[in-house]
Amino acid sequence: MRHPSPDPVGPGQESVWDFPRPPRAEQVDARVTIDFGGERIVDTADVVRVLETSHPPTYYLPMDAFAPGALRPAAGTSFCEFKGAARYFDVVAGDAVAPRAAWTYPDPTPGFEVLDGRVAVYPRPMDRCTVDGEIVQPQPGGFYGGWVTSAVAGPFKGMPGSMGW
Repeated sequence: MRHPSPDPVGPGQESVWDFPRPPRAEQVDARVTIDFGGERIVDTADVVRVLETSHPPTYYLPMDAFAPGALRPAAGTSFCEFKGAARYFDVVAGDAVAPRAAWTYPDPTPGFEVLDGRVAVYPRPMDRCTVDGEIVQPQPGGFYGGWVTSAVAGPFKGMPGSMGW
């Protein structure tokens, strides 16, 4: 699927095909919760999302919104051509550990300074992530960290055949 056709956009939805490239970071009026290991590890209304063409939004939350001990520094780094060098965390709650399930940009590039001190979480290994009470579905594939809700229309990068998008 080299050039996908955008899915129809319903009332109150945004198409990921209208999101920009390079991506944009923006503060949003939303409440995000994350449950892991049977515990609520985040409940915050201080939310920034990153929007990029073909991707559902990735949500960045303040580090201090996480329960004490929920983020444990993990080995390894990666690099985003837009946001800079990322550092990873294991997510921990009780006996549950999700290795490298969260990341931050400790020195974000110009234009993404709003991400400083914020953490994004892959929704797949969590018990539950919500945006304004709606349970999030993980972005398809295992690489990307977007959060799919009924507020966005795809198709989404990460599904089979989307490598060249």
